[in-house]
Amino acid sequence: MSLVALPFYQKRHKHFDQSYRHIQTRYLLDEYAAKKRALSQSSSQTSSSQTSSSQARAPGLPSPGGATCRLCAKRLSSALEEEERESNESKRRYQSLVASYGEARRERFLRELAEMEGNVHEARLQAREKLDRHAVEQVDRLAWERHVFEERMWRAPEILVRLRSHTVWERSSVRLCFTVQGFPTPVVQWYKDGSLLCQAAEPGKYIIDGKYGVHTLEINRASFDDTATYSAVATNVHGQVSTSAAVVVKRFRGDEEPLRSVGLPIGLPLSSVVPYTHFDVQFLEKFGVTFRREGETVTLKCTLLVTPDLKRVQPRAEWYRDDVLLTESKWTQMFFGEGQASLSFSHLHKDDEGLYTLRIVSRGGVSDHSAFLFVRDADPLVTGAPGAPMDVRCHDANRDYVIVTWKPPNTTTEGPVIGYFVDRCEVGTDNWLQCNDAPVKVCRYPVTGLCEGRSYAFRVRAVNSAGVSRPSRVSDAVAALDPADLRRLQAVHLEGDKEIVIYQDDLEGDVHIPGPPTNVHASEISRTYVVLSWDPPAPRGKEPLTYFVEKSMVGSGSWQRVNAQVAVRSPRYAVFDLAEGKPYVFRVLSANKHGLSEPSEITPPIQAQDTVAAPSAPGRVLASRDTKTSVVVQWDRPRQDEDLLGYYVDCCVAGSNLWEPCNHKPISYNRFVVHGLTPGEQYIFRVKAVNAVGTSENSQESDAIKVQAALTVPSHPYGVTLLNCDGHSMTLGWKVPRFSGGAPILGYFIDKREARHQNWHEVNSAPVRERVLTVEGLTEGALYEFRIAASNVAGVGRPSDPSELFTCEAWTAPEPGPAYDLTFCEVRDSSLVLLWKAPVYAGGSPVSGYLVDYQEGDSGEWVTANEAATANRYLKVCGLQQGHTYVFRVRAVNASGVGKPSDASEPVLLEARPGTKEVSVGVDEQGDIYLSFDCPEMTDASRFTWCKSYEELADDEKFRVETVGDHSKLYFKNPDKADLGTYSVSVSDTEGVSSSFVLDEKELERLMALSNEIKNPTIPLKSELAYEVFDKGQVRFWLQAEHLSPDASFRFIINDREVSDSETHRIKCDKATGLIEMVMDQFTIENEGTYTVQIHDGKAKSQSSLVLIGDAFKAVLDEAEFQRKEFLRKQGPHFAEYLHWDVTEECEVHLVCKVANTRKDTAFKWLKDDVLYETESLPDLERGVCELLIPKLSKKDLGEYKATLKDERGQDVTVLEIGGKVYDDMILAMSRVCGASASPLKILCTPEGIRLQCFLKYYTDEMRVNWYHKDAKIASSEHMRAGGSEEVAWLQICEPTEKDKGKYTFEIFDGKENHQRSLDLSGAEFDEALAEFQQLKAAAFAEKNRGKVVGGLPDVVTIMEGKTLNLTCTVCGDPAPEVTWFKNDKDIELGEHFSVQVQQAKFVSVTIKGVTAEDSGKYSLSVKNKYGGEKIDVTVSVYKLGEEAPAAGAPRQAPPQRLPAAE
Repeated sequence: MSLVALPFYQKRHKHFDQSYRHIQTRYLLDEYAAKKRALSQSSSQTSSSQTSSSQARAPGLPSPGGATCRLCAKRLSSALEEEERESNESKRRYQSLVASYGEARRERFLRELAEMEGNVHEARLQAREKLDRHAVEQVDRLAWERHVFEERMWRAPEILVRLRSHTVWERSSVRLCFTVQGFPTPVVQWYKDGSLLCQAAEPGKYIIDGKYGVHTLEINRASFDDTATYSAVATNVHGQVSTSAAVVVKRFRGDEEPLRSVGLPIGLPLSSVVPYTHFDVQFLEKFGVTFRREGETVTLKCTLLVTPDLKRVQPRAEWYRDDVLLTESKWTQMFFGEGQASLSFSHLHKDDEGLYTLRIVSRGGVSDHSAFLFVRDADPLVTGAPGAPMDVRCHDANRDYVIVTWKPPNTTTEGPVIGYFVDRCEVGTDNWLQCNDAPVKVCRYPVTGLCEGRSYAFRVRAVNSAGVSRPSRVSDAVAALDPADLRRLQAVHLEGDKEIVIYQDDLEGDVHIPGPPTNVHASEISRTYVVLSWDPPAPRGKEPLTYFVEKSMVGSGSWQRVNAQVAVRSPRYAVFDLAEGKPYVFRVLSANKHGLSEPSEITPPIQAQDTVAAPSAPGRVLASRDTKTSVVVQWDRPRQDEDLLGYYVDCCVAGSNLWEPCNHKPISYNRFVVHGLTPGEQYIFRVKAVNAVGTSENSQESDAIKVQAALTVPSHPYGVTLLNCDGHSMTLGWKVPRFSGGAPILGYFIDKREARHQNWHEVNSAPVRERVLTVEGLTEGALYEFRIAASNVAGVGRPSDPSELFTCEAWTAPEPGPAYDLTFCEVRDSSLVLLWKAPVYAGGSPVSGYLVDYQEGDSGEWVTANEAATANRYLKVCGLQQGHTYVFRVRAVNASGVGKPSDASEPVLLEARPGTKEVSVGVDEQGDIYLSFDCPEMTDASRFTWCKSYEELADDEKFRVETVGDHSKLYFKNPDKADLGTYSVSVSDTEGVSSSFVLDEKELERLMALSNEIKNPTIPLKSELAYEVFDKGQVRFWLQAEHLSPDASFRFIINDREVSDSETHRIKCDKATGLIEMVMDQFTIENEGTYTVQIHDGKAKSQSSLVLIGDAFKAVLDEAEFQRKEFLRKQGPHFAEYLHWDVTEECEVHLVCKVANTRKDTAFKWLKDDVLYETESLPDLERGVCELLIPKLSKKDLGEYKATLKDERGQDVTVLEIGGKVYDDMILAMSRVCGASASPLKILCTPEGIRLQCFLKYYTDEMRVNWYHKDAKIASSEHMRAGGSEEVAWLQICEPTEKDKGKYTFEIFDGKENHQRSLDLSGAEFDEALAEFQQLKAAAFAEKNRGKVVGGLPDVVTIMEGKTLNLTCTVCGDPAPEVTWFKNDKDIELGEHFSVQVQQAKFVSVTIKGVTAEDSGKYSLSVKNKYGGEKIDVTVSVYKLGEEAPAAGAPRQAPPQRLPAAE
């Protein structure tokens, strides 16, 4: 269905915010202020008049100028005093009476007031009850009348006489006038080009007045800047209206200013004004195809050169999108001037996608430039949600109704759209309301329920199975107004030129009840709704009309009112909720305050259904070449193309099946240029048509097309060089054209002419394919110039520029001629490869080599790249600077010398091309070795050339070249060492695409090994054959392949005998995961041997073996047996964790084990070396943890520690052998604790020297301890000895000297880190320690050499009378001590009874012969020399014969007593 164009009253309507909603309040405040000012003025006048009158009639007061005698004055004074006293007394009595009377009145008034309040309250309750009852009874009857009665109290603004456009001369005045009516009185605001006019900004410039509904705007002394569109907006609480007019201010001919385009009030465009000056416009920089995303900003800009450049006169710049002229808006800003034209987008939407054209219009013609702007969807709010709809527009707006249309998004990569949500927002607010509860499936929706006179904007959101899209761009604002209101206005001409404007209703007379509507019909039919339209009744009357719509299902015989709750004010209505597939008939009734009309005529049966179907798929799709990054796509229009909104084009890389959208806004034509494609890639295209119902099926896919430039004629050859001359002919050479035009060069045409001749003469009528040609028939000594043109299938290209003049003289020089056809390949950041061809003229002897020269830029200084001449016709030049330009030349060398240099090459920029690809090497699926190269930039004319040592390969027995599209491979048929070397590839008709690869011996060996693996394939294994022992002692053999097909087979072989699936060998295979396994429940001594799995999968095969013989088998057997025992062990009490150890912070060894499955009768024991180990307390088995503490571990604690569990269910034992590595680890663990808590080093002096000590929690000699002096490790010697005790480690420095000063470090190693403590033994500390040592040494020396009794004397001796007593002992001392015996501290007199004997100054004895009772007593031995001595006492007890010997205790040595040194 065609859409109704936007009415002119909508175009000129201005939409403003909701400030008018508080205008009535403003009216009331203004009225109140005016009344208050009038009241205050009248009260002030009254008070002033009263004051003046009271002053005039003051009674009996003496005149200030009068004369009175003293007596009279005294009498008068006394009389006045008496009168005043009486007056005061009477006043007091009166006040007393008044107070008592007032109190009585107040009490009576309060009593009456209380009674009145009670009565009023009761009356109010009764009245409220009656009113509520009455309202409930009458609510249904007055429902439809309420709206009509309310309308009698107000009226929206209505313009009776609109503004009129004016054209005036500059400096004259102009007055704009219009008439408006409405209640409350509308407030009028004036706007200039949409901006509010302010009188205070330019005092006296604008005079705004308004009386009795007539409002004027007067512009004094109008200037050229006052040319604009002026608008007046009238607003009250019930709506707003606007009117506009154009004011054009003209200048006299002398002043030149660019004309301004002024919008007419009805929105019609003015005629284009072309500047009368001729301009020449050139585009210097142009905007290109642009890709952006929704929400981003972009500026399309062109730089222009305008000639002549006039400051006050410029050509006109026009911007078009898809041939539609653009104007500035809040989305787009335009700029033209200062040599550039730009179009800026502040916030892109898909509505902005299209072909943009900049046209510069002048008298000299139109210069334009076009490029496409692509706008992709913004990231969705929900993953998978569709893109936003676009092009939201409003149609057929009325008082409470508008139709909203839009275009659907492209859902190539998302799920299909299942519907749309339409949102509306009143202008001036940010409150968006959803109009439809369920998604609407077509791109068209009638929105009802609008408020008359208010302006609205709309937006749309798409919905699919993933979620809701982002909202579309907001539509232009539309006002809810009735277009018929203007058609009902009539102008009545009066006498003269006067006329009045009245409503047609005023001429209809007094009409009470309106007639029925006419022409009721369905203007739009959809599957979800039907839009009914009708004509208002005629006559309709002056009262406002409303309508009621009724429906009836055909055959039912009953009518149902559709809009029972809300009356319709517009002559159209959308009916929803119709039963699908059921026909309905409709009728409409009109109503005003007087009552309802008769029903209209019944419509024919109408059924809700889609009248517009989805379009059919477009026809054949053709794709053709355009540029290196674009393709032209054309298609046939669909057979059903009614109401098409456009087309969407999708593309896909051939073979990928990943479709991407090419355009994001429907295009209306059946030809589209797809940009942004990858050069050299092949693409497939498809198209789908779009209308309001949705999108069509996809068209058939186009043929795959390669992205490359379209065919053109080749460019001209260049570098024409004279290679040889014999006096009658010249041999010429030239270079291929830089661009072949997209097709192979078929040949060349050569023209010649003599010097000073104008005409060119054809040398060859048929094209020559080679780029070397000998021109015959020349005149010796004449000068000739030549030009050359290339041809391809597109035609003959432009000829080259004329060559330089060549003289036809025979070459006879012995040196060679110039090399020619210098070309470059493999241009990188710091190197390139230069190629050339041998000279045609060799000279007197063969060419033996070449020298290559180059110069940087225009420096003029040639540098030779190779010191020695190269025999090759190529050279890789390295060491060049990136980003610099170089020129090269080549000189041939023979036995006669260096020949003439070649023509200088074209300049080459040392810079690697972006996206440079290199030759890759690999092996294909058949095992063939190849070199590969890709060139996405190639064209149909491009050709891959493979070379070895930069000579084209021509040996078909050794190599094979395969080229498919932009991919070429060089295969080695029988690779061997003869194939080593440098291989290169170049691609013609490109910008020097080339690369090389060096195949060395190591790389060839790797490739051949890989080739052998592929030709003899094996099934890759993730894991080789392995075994696993289960908890119950079962053994599982398994392997896993990378991949197995369903047809794969396998065999398990044990000792050359295949086994199958059975109870003893449970075999299974999961081909999905490649897992093959065999489980043996009983693994015994008979299972020793070799286990093999053989796999076959097509041609590939694999085998894996596991040898279980000897120790390997014993390990598996032991583990299986262990697991079986473990399983049985855990059935009774057992150790959940076996015995292990740790070291506490107190440096004690802690043995721990955990038990499980214990009971109260379970017995636990500790044993060491099979002997019961007593502990202070028994472990708590309920905790499950048993502990044994070993304090101060030493070697005496070595042994086997056991923990045993036992009850009737069984027993378990865990053993820990403390010794060997376990003991060493314990020592290291204790070292860790001790090292962390070691004290600082301390000094202790001894007689031997100085001792450095470090106190530890525990120390043993097994700890790894080192001492360092000045960071040098100290080895144990007589001078320095290391040792320690239980809690201290020390270093003994014997006989210290000055050399022993320095830093000493104690280090203890815990197996992971070193713990160190240091002390600086120098300075005062060393001196003090040394002095103390010397004192102790002297004391020790004296102690060592003094006289001492070594031993031999008891403390008590008992002997019988008559016996001989001999006391003998050993003494020592240096010098030999003096020995003296005493009895009872007195010297013994020696004789026969007492005798003393000293032998060898060592053995001393005393003998008492014939002992008697007198010999009893204390005997003392004194041993003494100059260093001192000692004294020993011996008690002798003598008893008689026959007496009982005194009891003697255990014998013990007599203790010595220290004697001082002799003086």
